[in-house]
Amino acid sequence: MLHPSYSDLMKVVNSEVEPGEAPVVNSRYSIVMATSKRARQIISGEEPMVDGRGKKPLSVAVEELNQGRIKILSEEEAAKKAEESKMNVEEGVEKETEINAEAANGINADAMPETNTEINEEAAVEAQPEDC
Repeated sequence: MLHPSYSDLMKVVNSEVEPGEAPVVNSRYSIVMATSKRARQIISGEEPMVDGRGKKPLSVAVEELNQGRIKILSEEEAAKKAEESKMNVEEGVEKETEINAEAANGINADAMPETNTEINEEAAVEAQPEDC
């Protein structure tokens, strides 16, 4: 048997919903999906937010949900968060491109080939047999 019960977990998840708004979770299925997703994250290496020593990942995920450490997002909230993440990633790519362009402009292209050529010629001279 699952402790806490599904109904207790649903109350915890829906506790932040304003009166008159639709609850975030309407069924046990939503609880199962959320805890299984979190358990997979823990298995893949994410740190548990509660003491997980000696517990299975699913038990840890249920405990995290019961303590309010993880939050189930409604579809609207999830879409909004995904859009924000996408915008942050795009901004990060633009910044990285700018940094790479600045770094490339700072390299002295004339000095680098000479240095590499000198090293390669010295290595070639040392590698030739003495009988030649």
